[in-house]
Amino acid sequence: MTGKLWGVGLGPGDSELVTVKAARVIGEVDVVAYHCARHGRSIARSVAAPYLRSGQIEEKLMYPVTTESTDHPGGYRGALADFYTSAAQTLAQHLSAGRSVALLAEGDPLFYSSYMHMHKRLVTDFDTEIIPGVTSVSASSAATGLPLVEADETLTVLPGTLPKDELVRRLRDSDAVAIMKLGRTFPDVVAALTEAGRLEQAWYVERASTPTQKVIPVADVDASTVPYFSMIVIPGELNNPLISESSHDSGQVVVVGLGPGADRWTTPEVRTELAQATDLVGYKTYLNRITPRAGQRLHASDNKVESERACMALDLAKGGARVVVVSSGDPGVFAMAAAVIEEAADDQWREVPVRVVPGVTAANAVASLAGAPLGHDYAVISLSDRLKSWDVVADRVRAALRADLVLAIYNPGSASRTWQVAELKDILLQQIAGATPVILGRDVGGPEQSLVITTVSDLDPASVDMRTLLIIGSTTTTVVDRVGGQAVFTNRRYSASPATQ
Repeated sequence: MTGKLWGVGLGPGDSELVTVKAARVIGEVDVVAYHCARHGRSIARSVAAPYLRSGQIEEKLMYPVTTESTDHPGGYRGALADFYTSAAQTLAQHLSAGRSVALLAEGDPLFYSSYMHMHKRLVTDFDTEIIPGVTSVSASSAATGLPLVEADETLTVLPGTLPKDELVRRLRDSDAVAIMKLGRTFPDVVAALTEAGRLEQAWYVERASTPTQKVIPVADVDASTVPYFSMIVIPGELNNPLISESSHDSGQVVVVGLGPGADRWTTPEVRTELAQATDLVGYKTYLNRITPRAGQRLHASDNKVESERACMALDLAKGGARVVVVSSGDPGVFAMAAAVIEEAADDQWREVPVRVVPGVTAANAVASLAGAPLGHDYAVISLSDRLKSWDVVADRVRAALRADLVLAIYNPGSASRTWQVAELKDILLQQIAGATPVILGRDVGGPEQSLVITTVSDLDPASVDMRTLLIIGSTTTTVVDRVGGQAVFTNRRYSASPATQ
């Protein structure tokens, strides 16, 4: 009869944080195995020491390398793979002889632990059982004495070995964060924290739960002293005192774009700004796309009061609020960015910081569904004559057509503007071929999404409303009928200039 393999989680370092079950199993098994460096010392063994009994076999699984410098032909990963295979064979010999084996693991056996490499190699041949342990994340959070996550906040666990750019991206997209695997990676992690704007929010925890535990702000750490068994913890904003009150008191306005309808088109940077806001300002339809967190104030208004909305946001920020002004699509494309910047030039708000965070545009979203109709030069024109006269609109459409540009037409109609699309069609028929492709994208990314590919001659103005975006092709725009589905593209190559064609 073969023996049983136990994956025993020991917790973060304090022997008293070893579970009752783990302590019992450690004392009962025939073989206690643990990983160690070439010096032979093992933190896991020292944590388990109070529960060992005399007469047990102790099996050291000694790593051949502890850095990525190796002359192994397979490199660092190759050296470790060979080591894990050899170590698994060593344990298999004990198990085949009928001996029970406890393989010790700091923290939890399946959380960044060496145990998992043995488990994957042995589980199909032997009886195994895993005893979970207190993770270093839990211990480090407890060491700070701060709630790590609350309400709808999320926790992201990151290895410090990630490339810096990837760390920055994930730090910007996360509420609470735990960063493991420090030591030599610490300077790069600090650089990522700095670039992501989160250095001043981060705590450094060294050897959590042990007598030598240390907890200080990351900004105060001497990088030359950081051991591998350390962690960076960023509690969520609701409970993190390092997110200073002054940062909340110094108001600002951030204008963001949610994208054209689908949640997946809202960028991580925009989500971060939304999460950090004290006040959300916007057209009521766009605010309805957001689920506010506890304590956030929403200021909804009609779609025709852009200047008033901008003034409200700036006033709130002047009083210390962190205000996010919400637009659909991209805030700089017929949206709130221009209104906010224009009002911010007034003397009363000159000192209020204003930032703009981009979003996916409706034109790009519609184009992506059709293929690549915006693959060459194009113009973006609003058909609304509410803020400019129709003569201006018509002149710009004609000028773009003369230049043989693809047109992305925003704001084509509404309940009170019902004739503009028919006028547009007349202009198109006067200047370009009736067979020119036209794309109608309605509610793109939303529950009523539709896409129609037609021509100038067949364009039905009655089918167009405020939720529709039109793309008018150029002389190089082509509709391809494929077995895999119809597609549109605008060729980037001209055989001759439009004027000579």
